[in-house]
Amino acid sequence: MPSEKLYREFQNLERKVQLLVNENKRLREELSQSESKNHILRSKMEDQQAHLSTFQDQIKMNKIVNNMVVSEKESAELRVQIDGYLKQIDKCIAHLAE
Repeated sequence: MPSEKLYREFQNLERKVQLLVNENKRLREELSQSESKNHILRSKMEDQQAHLSTFQDQIKMNKIVNNMVVSEKESAELRVQIDGYLKQIDKCIAHLAE
């Protein structure tokens, strides 16, 4: 009798250990998925912050340009000059990308 009881307890313990192993595996998979989602969300957040920074810079430039009182001729010259700067910046970015 005592060996039967001991055997049942052993089986019960074995079952509990298997349940714990399965729960551990499930939790590890859940953690891995959460870490992956976290990485994706952080990447999206960084992209959004970059876009926001770009928009803020555009707003600043617009405010500066809107606050300038210039004639049509000066405005056209300024546009040409700014376009030239932008082209040079684009060339520099393309060169750095290589």
